[in-house]
Amino acid sequence: MRGDPVPARPILEAVMALLLRVLALLSFFFAGGPAAAMEAGAAVAPLDLTASPIGFAALAIFVLAYTLVVLEEATEMRKSKPVMVAAGAIWVLIGIAYMGSGRDLALEAAVDVTILDYGELFLFLMVAITYVNTLEERRVFDVLRARLVALGLGYRRLFWMTGVLAFFLSGVLDNLTTSLILGAVVMAVGRESPKFVALACINVVVAANAGGAFSPFGDITTLMVWQKGKLDFTEFFVLFVPSAVNFLVPAALMSIAVPNVTPPAREERRRLKPGAWGVIVLFAVTIATAVSFKNFLHLPPALGMMLGLGYLQMLAYYLQRAGKRRKDEDMVLDSFHQVARIEWDTLLFFFGIIFAVGGLGVIGYLAWAAQHLYVDMGPTFANIVIGALSAIVDNIPLMFAVLTMNPEMSDGQWLLITLTAGVGGSLLSIGSAAGVALMGQARGVYTFSSHLKWSWAIALGYAASILVHMVINAAYF
Repeated sequence: MRGDPVPARPILEAVMALLLRVLALLSFFFAGGPAAAMEAGAAVAPLDLTASPIGFAALAIFVLAYTLVVLEEATEMRKSKPVMVAAGAIWVLIGIAYMGSGRDLALEAAVDVTILDYGELFLFLMVAITYVNTLEERRVFDVLRARLVALGLGYRRLFWMTGVLAFFLSGVLDNLTTSLILGAVVMAVGRESPKFVALACINVVVAANAGGAFSPFGDITTLMVWQKGKLDFTEFFVLFVPSAVNFLVPAALMSIAVPNVTPPAREERRRLKPGAWGVIVLFAVTIATAVSFKNFLHLPPALGMMLGLGYLQMLAYYLQRAGKRRKDEDMVLDSFHQVARIEWDTLLFFFGIIFAVGGLGVIGYLAWAAQHLYVDMGPTFANIVIGALSAIVDNIPLMFAVLTMNPEMSDGQWLLITLTAGVGGSLLSIGSAAGVALMGQARGVYTFSSHLKWSWAIALGYAASILVHMVINAAYF
């Protein structure tokens, strides 16, 4: 006969205690054994895991995930998926390493900072993308495209006009949206001239990336630098001339090869939906609100953007009621539908990248990189090299890594990395979202190789913009 049943709860507690001890021993071993044990008075100091198996495993996971991001088109796996898995796996490894170390406060602080970084970026982008979606729904971009197509400009004049528009529009819109709008114009007008389409697409990519570098709202990287408080809002605008040089040098060289032909004008009737101008005005007011929150109230600009989303919600309520009353379907605006149309793959990609890079920072790799790049080689060389690397590796993880390293730099150097990270992606067609998007839009005409033929001209613009910045903004160094 069996004896009385043993209560399950004490057994469960014993098993859990045993598991915790095993995990603590594993963390002790993988973090480097006795050499990594907590010293007296160092309870809040982070562990250095760069030479441990956990550190190597985390680095391998990140490299594998980013390789899958680069191969997104071949694998047909959305870029957010591998980096989200990588971010979670890296933090699991970090958690195991910290178990039993007594440094929980350091780990919690690191996680809180990373969550704050992503949360502010997420809220800001959510509002900005919602406004861009609403402008598209109100046919603002369709009307702009139709009017440009109807002008009947020659290829060379259209080459310059689309480039200049891309340069200035990307200071407010993101470079991806800007390139898609003007890429559609190029495709509509130049369908009989593949040579013009290829050259104009390169020009739009370079201009959109350059235009985003001198505005806090023009690129994710500039937004990250501004939200981190590395530069004041107005300081970004001193990059206007270097950014313009980055666009104008290759544009002037490429324009010589543009066919000097005038295609027939095409009449295309488009009209704005009711409320379109109201959305444009509120977008401008929302940006002003975000700037005011940061500069005058010392509050996160993301909070100002959320107030701006409230402006849009109230306008949508008015249009909804008025449209139903007048039985005008064009007037009705569903603002929540525009929020739902947000490109979640992009926002989740940012989550994965920020948490994965943040995890590598906690492990100690970013401090190691900061020492070798910014101390041993010097900030100027490091910032130029990082900018060039953004043609291969996305500029967002690179900029987040620099911000996490937080090297001691003058405002001139922070402006330099803002410039190089913003425009360096133009060196290759795969170096920016604008280039990748236009390769899909002008498939078979604007290609990696067609862009590569003019990389020498873009590199001249890259070097010239750096030189101009270091000369005219010397007071910031």
